[in-house]
Amino acid sequence: MIVLNDKNIGENKFTAITLGNFDGIHLGHQKLISAVKDYAEKYSLKSIVFSFYPHPKSFFNSEKFYTIFSPYEKEKLIGELGIDELIEYPFTYDFANVEPEDFADFIFDKMKCKVLVIGDDYCFGKNRRGNFSLLKETGSKKGAEVVEIYSVNDSGIRVSSTRIRECIMEKKFEETARLLGKHYFVLGEVIDGKKIGRKINFPTANIIPYKNKLLPPDGVYLTKTIYDNNIYKSITNIGKNPTVEGKERTVETHIFNFNEELYGKEIKVCFYGFIRNECKFTSIDDLKKQISEDKKKAFEIFANF
Repeated sequence: MIVLNDKNIGENKFTAITLGNFDGIHLGHQKLISAVKDYAEKYSLKSIVFSFYPHPKSFFNSEKFYTIFSPYEKEKLIGELGIDELIEYPFTYDFANVEPEDFADFIFDKMKCKVLVIGDDYCFGKNRRGNFSLLKETGSKKGAEVVEIYSVNDSGIRVSSTRIRECIMEKKFEETARLLGKHYFVLGEVIDGKKIGRKINFPTANIIPYKNKLLPPDGVYLTKTIYDNNIYKSITNIGKNPTVEGKERTVETHIFNFNEELYGKEIKVCFYGFIRNECKFTSIDDLKKQISEDKKKAFEIFANF
């Protein structure tokens, strides 16, 4: 899959495009992407996911905005869905004020779009004035088909990134997995840490998460870790490790029955459940005892899966 993040783009081949932020690549997003792939195959078009970076809500919220998946994780997920090209178009204040008619012309003319697929709630352009009707009208003038895809519902409620964020923060990982069509995860390169875990016979693989990635509340979690296409049971601590005066929030995973060196290697940590809140212990020995209890509890839960 080709990945572009330049505003000076254009296509020399006819395309099928879907537009959106695609934060989470959840079931609704997958429905859009599947439709684009089908149209691309039917009409011999290049399939494109046209997204934006940074997420537009970063510009319009006073509080820091966190995405479900990092740009790298998002790229991986979309690539696995078999799309030809991912565009992460630079989102700026100037772009936010582009007239929707101008953006529609850009999509149909410069991007050579012959089939445009959008969600039923998609709006764009200055004052969010652009919508399906505008795109449909513009597309018909330019010989392009515009397809509106209705949202996916779960238990009668629309699947949305907002709902998924709430589930992650409430530690509802079973529901999160159902809405995403996959387990929520953190993907990253293992870094060299303080090696405290190794000293107490609980070695950990440490990841510094992407700065704007949404993480669950600090605590210890039931996880599975994927490395080199193998899946391992694990427990993961999210937080600053107050017992050893940690200062940076990390994702720290103890992988069961695993002895390989992981520094510099990429792992995926998938979240299945909550074990306990993070807390500061009075001694390293107390921390060691608690991790033993955490591991025992994890084995008991995994036994019932």
